[in-house]
Amino acid sequence: MQDEDKRLCPECGRPVRGRQDKKFCSADCRSAWHNRQRAHTDGVIRAVNRILKRNRQILAELNPEGKVRLPRARLLERGFRFDYHTHIYRTKSGNVYVFCYDQGYIELPGEYVALVQRAPVL
Repeated sequence: MQDEDKRLCPECGRPVRGRQDKKFCSADCRSAWHNRQRAHTDGVIRAVNRILKRNRQILAELNPEGKVRLPRARLLERGFRFDYHTHIYRTKSGNVYVFCYDQGYIELPGEYVALVQRAPVL
């Protein structure tokens, strides 16, 4: 039992009692430690998701009919971030559609974009 005295909780520093492989003194300490470990990663994920949702919202607001052509600048004025998207769809003819969930666009010549809406797949 001398090993028990040497094992300290990484969260609070109190002695850990119980099973040999037990790392924390309580469920609260275990939860607090893991939450702190994930805080940075979860923050990054939340920030990216916020940008993706905003991009999708901008595309949906500018494309109520399901297909429209407009200047690229209109998206930029509303804060659209072209470097964030969920996926890319490449057609057989080589056209590249960029999507934020179900809303997408294709870049056209002359600083224009065509907004499209992908049919839901159920």
